[in-house]
Amino acid sequence: MHILEIPSFFTPYGGEFCLDQARALKAVGHEVRILSNVQLGVTIGLKGYLCLPYRRYEHQRDGITVCQSFQRGVPMVIRWNVRRWVRIVCSMFEDYVNKYGVPDVLHAHCSKWAGYAAMQISRKYHIPYVITEHLSRLVFEKEFGPAPNDVWQVPLLKEAYEKANLVIPVSEELVENIACYFGKNYRWQAVSNTIDTDFFHYQARKPLDGRPFRFCCLANNWPMKGYDILIPAFRQLRELVKNVELHIAGRGTDSAEFRSSLSDGMITHGLINKEAVRELLYQSDALVLASRSEVQPLSLLEAMSTGIPVIATECMPQSLRIEGGSTIVPIDGVDALNKAMSDVMKNPPVDGRWLSQEVERIASPEVVGRKLEKLFSGLVASD
Repeated sequence: MHILEIPSFFTPYGGEFCLDQARALKAVGHEVRILSNVQLGVTIGLKGYLCLPYRRYEHQRDGITVCQSFQRGVPMVIRWNVRRWVRIVCSMFEDYVNKYGVPDVLHAHCSKWAGYAAMQISRKYHIPYVITEHLSRLVFEKEFGPAPNDVWQVPLLKEAYEKANLVIPVSEELVENIACYFGKNYRWQAVSNTIDTDFFHYQARKPLDGRPFRFCCLANNWPMKGYDILIPAFRQLRELVKNVELHIAGRGTDSAEFRSSLSDGMITHGLINKEAVRELLYQSDALVLASRSEVQPLSLLEAMSTGIPVIATECMPQSLRIEGGSTIVPIDGVDALNKAMSDVMKNPPVDGRWLSQEVERIASPEVVGRKLEKLFSGLVASD
């Protein structure tokens, strides 16, 4: 099959899941490319904003051809920005067809706004389109306001869901989570995100033997990630157990304001690349997330794939709750999180090799690629 991936946002500004799924589909024998129009605002800095490329271009990411464009977002005119973004994607698609031909399937990542653009392209070219949804209600609520809400964006995105040949939430819980905005009048089938399980392979950890027990947290410095819960919970733990550390990595975690909130035993690494993420996991004994909202965090899969247990809140989907490898605590529960970290330190180490194999069974490129292949093949055959 000839599959075109259309992300709503893309690396290095998020959207790694699109590249991961593109690689998975290519690995099982399909022709896959990515068409990416990234909108950025002046929040990236005036120099970066003005220096964005003006021309469309192609480049390679991990063996995948990416047809790339950047769009300068204009403050305070959201509707105009959205319309322009969709027009650019549709125009890029026409250029794509002239060079590579018409794809068999359009695979949009997130309804806002790749799913909507895919619907427009599908109408003109009569190509089946699929939306893989990664965004939670909290993301929509931040932009649209609390549900039910009939702001202008909601009917457009609801139409994209309902007209899609298939919607693929990355967890079953997501369907109910966003139903307050978009209902459930669409065909859906949950498929996990994928991670590079060969890259994040199992590695035995060194015995403690007097060294500090190391927790790590891989999360951007956003309110929904719950650092205001994790930091006091770890501070309580540290008051009782001195030989423990918390290593933090993610966008915004190296700011002066964030650093000022840390205390003894907390080390921040800022935004780090994939290789550094793996190395940090290999140096850690457990991963902890205090998120208020998640769909299917890749960091949990990556941590368990390397062989360490995870602590997460109740927003962690059931599909990732591997018994013996995950501990679930209430959202916004400082004391419960403190106790969970203490228990993980006291409990015998998990069987890391077994835990890694469980993740491979759920989220390896081979497993996810074959699931998507089966779903897409059915759409092409019936179209």
